[in-house]
Amino acid sequence: MSSKQKPMRYGHTEGHTDVCFDDTGSCIVTCGSDGDVRIWENLDDDDPKSINVGEKAYSCALKNGRLITAVSNNTVQIHTFPEGAPDGILTRFTMPVNHVTFSPDGTKVAAGSSDFMIKVVEVADSSKQKTFRGHDAPVLSLSFDPKDVYLASASCDGSVRVWSIADQTCTTSWLLLQKCNDVINAKSICRLAWQPGSGKLLAVPVDKVVELFRRETWDSQFDLSDASITQPLNVVVWSPCGQFLAAGSVDGNLVVWNVETQQCIERMKHEKKYSICGLAWHPKYKQIAYTDNEGNLGLLENIGDVEKPNDKVASAVAKDYNDLFDGDDDDYLNGDAIEPPSSPKTGDNEDDADDLMQPPGHVRRAVIDDDDDNSLDIGLIKASSGLLEKEDDGDDQTGGFSALPPSSTQQPFYDGPMPTPRQKPFQSGSTPVHLMHRFMVWNSVGIIRCYNDEQDNAIDVEFHDTSVHHATHLPNSLGHTMADLSTEAILLACESTEELASKLHCIHFGSWDANKEWTVDMPKDEEIEAICLGQGWAACATSDLLVRVFTVGGVQKEIFSLLGPVVSMAGHGEQLMVVYHRGTGFDGDQCLGVQLMELGMKKRQILHGDPLSLTRKSYLVWVGFSAEGTPCYVDSEGAVRMLNRGLGNTWIPVCNTREHCKGKYDHYWVVGIHENPQQLRCIPCKGARFPPTLPRPAVAILPFKLPYCQVETEKGQMEEQYWRSVLFHSHMDYLSKNGYEFDENAKNQAVKEQQELLMKLFALSCKLERESRCVELADLMTHSVLNLAIKYASRSRRLNLAQLLSEVAVEKASELAAAQEDEEEEEDFRKHSSAGSATKRGQLPGRNVQQDQEVEDDEETDACEEAEETPEVHEEKEPNCFSKGVTSAEVTTPKPAALVASSSRGRVNPFKVSSSKKDPVVPSGNVLDSMTKYSKKTSLSGSRAADKQNPPVIKPLTPKPKTKQTSAASFFQPRTPATNPGEKTVEEREEKAGNESQEAKVTAQENTENRRPKTGFQMWLEENRANILTDNPDLNEAEVIKEGMSRFRMLTSEERMVWTEKARGGRVSDSAEDKKRKRPPAEEDEVKKSQEQKSEDTNVSKKSKPLDPSTNNKLSAFAFKQS
Repeated sequence: MSSKQKPMRYGHTEGHTDVCFDDTGSCIVTCGSDGDVRIWENLDDDDPKSINVGEKAYSCALKNGRLITAVSNNTVQIHTFPEGAPDGILTRFTMPVNHVTFSPDGTKVAAGSSDFMIKVVEVADSSKQKTFRGHDAPVLSLSFDPKDVYLASASCDGSVRVWSIADQTCTTSWLLLQKCNDVINAKSICRLAWQPGSGKLLAVPVDKVVELFRRETWDSQFDLSDASITQPLNVVVWSPCGQFLAAGSVDGNLVVWNVETQQCIERMKHEKKYSICGLAWHPKYKQIAYTDNEGNLGLLENIGDVEKPNDKVASAVAKDYNDLFDGDDDDYLNGDAIEPPSSPKTGDNEDDADDLMQPPGHVRRAVIDDDDDNSLDIGLIKASSGLLEKEDDGDDQTGGFSALPPSSTQQPFYDGPMPTPRQKPFQSGSTPVHLMHRFMVWNSVGIIRCYNDEQDNAIDVEFHDTSVHHATHLPNSLGHTMADLSTEAILLACESTEELASKLHCIHFGSWDANKEWTVDMPKDEEIEAICLGQGWAACATSDLLVRVFTVGGVQKEIFSLLGPVVSMAGHGEQLMVVYHRGTGFDGDQCLGVQLMELGMKKRQILHGDPLSLTRKSYLVWVGFSAEGTPCYVDSEGAVRMLNRGLGNTWIPVCNTREHCKGKYDHYWVVGIHENPQQLRCIPCKGARFPPTLPRPAVAILPFKLPYCQVETEKGQMEEQYWRSVLFHSHMDYLSKNGYEFDENAKNQAVKEQQELLMKLFALSCKLERESRCVELADLMTHSVLNLAIKYASRSRRLNLAQLLSEVAVEKASELAAAQEDEEEEEDFRKHSSAGSATKRGQLPGRNVQQDQEVEDDEETDACEEAEETPEVHEEKEPNCFSKGVTSAEVTTPKPAALVASSSRGRVNPFKVSSSKKDPVVPSGNVLDSMTKYSKKTSLSGSRAADKQNPPVIKPLTPKPKTKQTSAASFFQPRTPATNPGEKTVEEREEKAGNESQEAKVTAQENTENRRPKTGFQMWLEENRANILTDNPDLNEAEVIKEGMSRFRMLTSEERMVWTEKARGGRVSDSAEDKKRKRPPAEEDEVKKSQEQKSEDTNVSKKSKPLDPSTNNKLSAFAFKQS
């Protein structure tokens, strides 16, 4: 059996649902317990026409342009079809009507009610009624005899009766069903049916079989049953030809029999086993529409195609189409080459059905004919498609086509991939234009609604934050169809008419003058197709493949050409993104390109018409920016993609809304994307692609999830979290580069999270004995966390791994030191420029993210004298890393893992803290924990300018509040020259000499060799360095440290303990000496020693003891916590 069961879709709310086709089969009509009648052009119709007929609709019937519904207010109503205009009440009962049905000619309607009565009413004159009394319980269903002589009925009293319509008497009665007192308690609703045409048989669903009774004799002819039916049958329906009978059961089984052979030709199971309560057979095709008692609608296609039925009812050639071609071909024979093959033909007005293109089905064949009037050469089609080969197998009737003469004007037949119809332009966050009440835009600023009905043609503007602007009501006399909204303006556009040109209308409510509105007319025959707003500018894309840019006050600015018809556009700040058709797609795929431009002071193009990646057979439904300014878009399959600036401006999928949908036809309508916090804001739409304006839709928040492999495992989960955190905080680099304010603390927190995850992954890899993976993870770590990883490896007795990690640390330190030297030179050059260099930073051309990061960090560093800083800072911080880090940091706790003041993404200068691996584990944690947020543009440049022009008086380092600015200021104080601030602009070597005396104090404090607590290994190395160099005179400093570490490890534990005790004992005197020696000579050998000490400490994995209080007080300005 080659039938095709299409996935069910949401149609109505839970409850009994009925279904029928219209006379031509061009649409499916359903009614449900929500009181709506819906008209579906096909099963994929996401915007069905809806007619509200009452509180609940129990049954519907359709014939001759009249729609009859049984409504919960005990009436039978008439509506015109397809307009849906009320046309009066046909009849009334004292209880709800359970079933309505038309007579074969459509002149009469029969209705059965829970008050035990049946009425047959003339449609033209409802006063002509016939009442049938005799049932002792609610009437379940009715069926007219095709010859209009009899009426059959089933009731809760267990009986099935046949009535003579003319004299209103009961002709015969069978007691077949189980008795019950109401419809809701009935095991089956027993929808019976007469055989079309002759009316020879009456089919009645009785428990698990269908009994067929012969007309006139009223004998039971035979039963139809199947092993797959395990529950009572609910409803039966005949095919229009009278040859097939379909039945649906209460547990979701659907079975089709060939009545002549009494063989089952189709079996189908409901995907959720809901009770099938409505069945309708397509008047032309082999399709059955069915509904269940949960409000869902389904479609079964190509029924019985394997067999060649002897269609005795069909007499015209047109009737044989179903036997020659499958459902796909029927659409082409009707000239419907684009619509999905499963759908009934939609008629001529499908263009205005929806602005969102329905995804095309699997288009298989096209026929090229010389005529323009849709005429088709049947012989050509059959010859080309090879359908004539088995034509004579079934019967002689279907073979009639072979006599058709071949056309003399035949052209070659094309059987390749078919082009996809181009998607129409749309505004993101809008609903289709043809709706009377619609959203023109819903974005992160507010909502614009449009009302276009008999009473009013107006636009309502509502702001999420009323402090931006109050809600506004605008007339819509020009018929605006497009809108956009920002925090400073409302932009509207309308299409041209015969008299008026297409217009762009802007209401600049943020303007300070009185005239806030302006309008621009487009040139003749140029239509506006998409519009958007940015910060201080507006833009529109037109049918002439132009993008026109205006200021928000109405000044015309740049114009540039697009490479294809526009699909949509979006703006944010200085960024403009335009999506257009860059070619023709095939087999259901769209072929789109994207341009991303910056329209600020330095205008440049970021994406040059790059292809836009879409899911297969999908189209674009939303394009815009996150609240933080990162370009994003959503396709019709629910894939949300975001621009990854850190990987060469590529697109990465960050969420799939389909994973959160319960049903196949449910969707999420995106209204906004936020990166911090990570939120996808959207509106759930049940059974539709977009929400209605009323009632006001509720916004749901979906989480982001990158499509990494094996996210159910611990490793995969942490990898996904790490890279998601990296991606969703990379916007801060862009913001800082372009001079926007951003949350400094959030960035520090993100760095902490990322380093925690790396440390957890490192620990997991250690546990799994994947040491090479550990080294790969170490490349991603910051310096403090790398030190922590070295300690973890040492404690885990993985000395080989610790050795490798130490090498990585030394290598990183040397690279960063070299990078810093280059930066210092650049910084010295930049110091000659004005103190307002912060304003220039956003205009630096073409930098990549990492360079920007370095520049930012550079600028922070320029407030202190870089000449002496490289050795000194490292000397000062490193021993603390080990003395405190070891004593107070647990390897497994998240805090140390995240204590990264200096990740390449961090706001603190990575070179200052990390160029020699000196970021101490716990201290840098304190820096991250206690830093306040500030605007890069304002605060940093301000503090820098202050340092340059008004150097503070030199004071001893005292504990300060641990904010970013104050700790930075106190850090800079000791080495700020007290003399002329202009000295800062001299070259670094001169600066070293000139500032030596001012820096001597800090040098003394930072010289770890003499002033800072030492570990046992450090003291051992001091005494044994000469021996090591004697044995190996060619070793450089890093190799000396390595050799020293290996020799120190070879000592016995007692000997190592002795050195540790020595280090302990020397601390008090050291710190006392600190107090005395404020300005020791800053000699070259001290600087050299400090550099040696820096490298040495990177590799140390020994434990040292807490500092004494006086030293801690001195270091508190660096935001180090006491343990």
